[in-house]
Amino acid sequence: MTRPTSRVLALLELLQAGGTRRVADLADRLGVDERTVRRYAEHLTELGIPVRSVRGRYGGYRLGPGYRMPPLMLTDDEAVALAIGLVLGSRAGLVPESTASETALAKLRRVLPARLADKLGALLATSSFTAPPRPSTPTDTGVLLTIAEAARNRLAVELDYTDRHGRRSTRTIAPYGVVAHAGRWYVATAGRSFRLDRIAAVSMLTATTGPIPDDDPAHAVLESLATAPWTHRVSVRVSGTVDDVQRRLPLGLAVVTALGDEVRVELRAESLDWVPAVLAGLDLPFVIEAPDELRQRVADLASRLATWANR
Repeated sequence: MTRPTSRVLALLELLQAGGTRRVADLADRLGVDERTVRRYAEHLTELGIPVRSVRGRYGGYRLGPGYRMPPLMLTDDEAVALAIGLVLGSRAGLVPESTASETALAKLRRVLPARLADKLGALLATSSFTAPPRPSTPTDTGVLLTIAEAARNRLAVELDYTDRHGRRSTRTIAPYGVVAHAGRWYVATAGRSFRLDRIAAVSMLTATTGPIPDDDPAHAVLESLATAPWTHRVSVRVSGTVDDVQRRLPLGLAVVTALGDEVRVELRAESLDWVPAVLAGLDLPFVIEAPDELRQRVADLASRLATWANR
């Protein structure tokens, strides 16, 4: 950047990184002398940007607290990364507001240089995806951010929650991570998980939580989903390793436990109709432990497959 205006904007970008920046360091980064840095700072102040002068040995310049500057200065790589992130987040159903991705992309393209905005438009217009978009579940942005902050700061939260049966209750939980899975946001707690789109309101408490569980939040959510109290409890012993079996099962479907040369696959299901096909897809020998009625359903599927194969 050689033009003074570009350097003034570059100074603003450096100050937006936070903290107090020494005049000498700013001059070095901008390739100008210290007197010019002071002139640039005065120019920003004239534009209404709260640039504060800090005196003393470690003095320099900093931005006033809470200040945000809407226009962005992005490299090509940064702009493309933001655009792809917005598109993929929306297609995955993880953007809290349904139109947030579209409005954010529109704002991004408006503040980019014409050359880069045109190229980014070409990328968005010609991109295709092999995976279909997931329907978005409305998650409140405030709920997501409050729970994430509580998890980071090890604070309990109180939430207004509606369970899968439509029953509303007030709960106090100790979150330790938020997890994106299958188009939904979940909060991980010790023992179970909660869907964020079912939380109507949340408030952060002053009570601190205990030690962080050893279990990874993503693993905890998947295990919680696999052990949800549906009508049928399915238990099957499978000849294979934990890794082999887990690779052949959808994420969050089952809990797989090692048993010597076998593994035990445990899952919950509201209906057994789809379970035989999942077991057949493992392509590994298995023994049904429970429920008894699953044996006949597997036999019926095997009979139908044999009939179709011999047509």
